[in-house]
Amino acid sequence: MKRKTIYILVIFSIILTMTVFSCKKDENNGVPITPVNIYLYTTDPLFINLTAVGGWCYITGGARGILLYRKSISEFMAYDRNCTYNSSDVCATVYVDATNIIARDTCCNSQFSIIDGNVLQAPAGLPLKAYATSYDGNVLHIYN
Repeated sequence: MKRKTIYILVIFSIILTMTVFSCKKDENNGVPITPVNIYLYTTDPLFINLTAVGGWCYITGGARGILLYRKSISEFMAYDRNCTYNSSDVCATVYVDATNIIARDTCCNSQFSIIDGNVLQAPAGLPLKAYATSYDGNVLHIYN
């Protein structure tokens, strides 16, 4: 009887382990993993567009550049500009359009909200890869 109990526990452990590892969430959204650790002063004239809520700009970093968006007085959003649909394509880069709230990939025609990075129009099925941000009122830190 002990042998049967041990056998059942081993099988259960294997199934549990396989289940846990197969449900791993892809936090990179198909975008290459690139270390990001950027500090910038929002008062720098280079970032004049970030002084107002709703402002945005591009900066160097990430896989294909970073799109910064000022969501509120104290909150910024930072997204990798690498489109999440066929992210390895040479042209898979998003650009903010004339509406100033939609980022489009001109290669596959996917559209994303710069407010939250969510997909607005397929074929992309995953949101833009977001980077963490912290802001102390003067210095913005973008990191992963």
